[in-house]
Amino acid sequence: MPAVGKTSDMADTSARRDASGPAGLSSPSSGGRAADRRWRWRMGTTSPWAPRWAWPADWCSGWSTSPTHGCSAGWLSPIIGGILPGLASILYPLWYFSGTLAVIILRKPGAAVYVNLVGSAAEMLLGNQFSFGFASAALQGVFAELPFALTRYRVSNLPISMTSGALVALEYGVYLMLFRYQGVSFLSPRGVIHMISELVGGVLIAGVMSWYLYRAIAATGALDRFASGRARRDDADRRG
Repeated sequence: MPAVGKTSDMADTSARRDASGPAGLSSPSSGGRAADRRWRWRMGTTSPWAPRWAWPADWCSGWSTSPTHGCSAGWLSPIIGGILPGLASILYPLWYFSGTLAVIILRKPGAAVYVNLVGSAAEMLLGNQFSFGFASAALQGVFAELPFALTRYRVSNLPISMTSGALVALEYGVYLMLFRYQGVSFLSPRGVIHMISELVGGVLIAGVMSWYLYRAIAATGALDRFASGRARRDDADRRG
């Protein structure tokens, strides 16, 4: 009988070890809970103040009379466009980099869509005639999130940010050609220059600038409540 009791105790110990995983690691269910936390939106995330670091782009367009006037670059756009028609599109990402910046900071599904919709609503309230329509704003958010969604929001780095900026630029460039520049052919010199300029601006402004702007903000400690801020701080600690 004692031998039977000993065998039962060993079985119980083995079951507990199997539940906790090898070498004391957490069980798969704990990993599932971590994934749930990554996908879940909390009140602090969804409040209008959470994406506040992405609002400069919305402010740029909210006070503008063209996509770049509010950013003190409006005087430059007609000059560049006069030199080479279509080249001014390189500045348009100043109008929509907020989506990429938002998803880099929040790292939640729907972050870029949410920030774009909030920004679009703010622009309409301010009476900006060039504000995004809600459908267009949501579509830009979707394109901004695509590269992050493919990694299930686990990877956030410069190449992913650049890809995000390029995809938004592609969407917005095509949108302009279809709904604003209807008389311009995609294969015309102006159409080709416009699309190339839009893509270059998307990569450099919405992609590269957003990434380094996030790093600069995170370095101040302002993002410590977000996973992106803690990840940046941990990287700095490892290097230090």
